[in-house]
Amino acid sequence: MSLLLFVALGGYQLAARIAQSAVVGVILAGLIIGPSALGWVTYTEFVKSIAHLGAVILLFVTGLEFKLESISKLRYAVVGLFGVALPWAGGYLLAILFGFDANRSMIIGVALTATSVAITADTLREMGKLQTQAAQAIIGAAVIDDVLALLALGVANQMATASFSAWEVLGVLAKAVIFLAAGAWVGKRFLTPAIQRIDESRIARDFPEYNFIFAMMVAFLYAMVAEIMELSAIIGSFVAGVSLEGVSLRTSKHFKEGAEYLRIIFGAIFFISLGIIADIKAFTPEVLWFLLALVLVAVLTKAVGCGLTARLLGMSRQDALVVGFGMVPRGEVAMIVALLALNEKVIDQPSYVALVMMSLLTTLAVPLLFRNWLYRKDPSAGLAE
Repeated sequence: MSLLLFVALGGYQLAARIAQSAVVGVILAGLIIGPSALGWVTYTEFVKSIAHLGAVILLFVTGLEFKLESISKLRYAVVGLFGVALPWAGGYLLAILFGFDANRSMIIGVALTATSVAITADTLREMGKLQTQAAQAIIGAAVIDDVLALLALGVANQMATASFSAWEVLGVLAKAVIFLAAGAWVGKRFLTPAIQRIDESRIARDFPEYNFIFAMMVAFLYAMVAEIMELSAIIGSFVAGVSLEGVSLRTSKHFKEGAEYLRIIFGAIFFISLGIIADIKAFTPEVLWFLLALVLVAVLTKAVGCGLTARLLGMSRQDALVVGFGMVPRGEVAMIVALLALNEKVIDQPSYVALVMMSLLTTLAVPLLFRNWLYRKDPSAGLAE
């Protein structure tokens, strides 16, 4: 932990030197200490576990910034739908073009579907843009995006094992809808009033940190239930955050402040882990050409699938560009898909390396694009429509 946090400090220093987002500096620092360069740290179970906690806390804190009604609009679901369909088709066709068989091509397409919203959300927070319409669209679309990506992974795995079942796919979709609706309802109907009652009780006066522990318990409970229902833990923690968004406290220390401190520590390790998991030394010329094509397809299909859809649904040109490129990062989601496929022997090591590096490059691209292009001219201006 000491080494990882020391490296995080180095990442901040690097980001300041190159005038980029802290996310970029910390990921690059992870690359330097990982197998690609110095080899001080590898992607052990410890690093993986702490990074996983970081992603859960990161999305919980992000959820606390949003009202449920602001991200649960039909047009955001449409953006998410096209943000899955186009990358899946593009990745599949590209893999076929490079000579992969249908099963591996299907998995490569799936790896291009899910957006790692943690990266974009943290970058927008750092730039003071988290309350814009574009940010709300990204968050809302990414939740739908992740659910559909998990469905796509289930379909691909079933097709790879010749056990495809439409009923199983519908079952996953039903569980996702039930969890999202029930989780938000339970949070608003029971958990928010419970926290406010605790705030007025003697226990809160004696122990002001009591409600903070309660809120974090809820965040990890939702993450656990989401995983039990075969959804992503980060969707669970995000729903928990949205459910507790409107809590008002008078006696207790506000859990938003405590959760923010946890986000700073564990979120930094999450971003370091994205650099650690990649090993540039595994490159071959064949993998390099496939990687370049894969990154191009990954960026274009999300930018067009989400950005153009957002524009057609009435968003301004600037907002549509932010949505399109904000959905580009694949982050840990694509890495998890690649790792599962490698373990199941659906893809080989070169394909795995290409997917991991595609994930890393798309993750690094968004903070750079936001800071140096989309928000460069007027950093202080919002993106109100």
